[in-house]
Amino acid sequence: MTQNTTNKNSAEEIFASNSKRLLKFINSKVSLLEDAEDILQDVFYKFLKLDDIAIENAVGWIYKVARNKIIDYYKKKKEEPLSSYYYEDSDEFLDEIAELMFDYSTPDAAYLSSVVQAEIQAALDELPKEQRFVFEQTEFYDVPVKELAEITGTPLNTILSRKHYAVKFLREKLAHLVQ
Repeated sequence: MTQNTTNKNSAEEIFASNSKRLLKFINSKVSLLEDAEDILQDVFYKFLKLDDIAIENAVGWIYKVARNKIIDYYKKKKEEPLSSYYYEDSDEFLDEIAELMFDYSTPDAAYLSSVVQAEIQAALDELPKEQRFVFEQTEFYDVPVKELAEITGTPLNTILSRKHYAVKFLREKLAHLVQ
C-alpha cells in the first residue's frame, strides 16, 4: 500500500468518525439540511485533497474549514428564507411536512403522501387569500419576501405578518401529521 493510499484511508477514518457530529454542527448554523450536507461534502473533499494528514489537530482543522465554508455560504447567499430567521421552528415543521408529502418510497408512503397533500390543500384553502398567496409564493415558488413586497407594492412588514400567520395556522392545523 502506498503512503498516499494510507493517508487517504486515515483521512477517511478520521472524517467518518467525526462526520455525524460535524453535520449536526453545520446544520445548527445552516437552516437547510441539504445545504449542510453540501458543506460537509466540501469539507470532506478539501480534507481528502490534503497531501499529508499529519496535522496536529485534524478534527480542529475540519471544524475550522467547516466554519469558513459556512461563512462562505452566507456570503454567497443573497437572501435567507424567511422561516429561518423569522420563525423559531417553521423550517423544521415545513421540512417534516415536505418529507411526508414527497415520499414515494413504498406503496404505504405514497398513499400517506397523497393524504398529506390533500390535508395541506384543505388547510391552504382555509387561509385568507392574502396569507395563502404570500405562503405559496415564498414556500412553493421561492420568491424572497422583499421581492414579493416590491412586486405587490405591499409593505414588507405586512408580507412578514401574513407569512407568520399563515405558517402559524398551518402548523396548528397540520400538527397531527408530524407527531
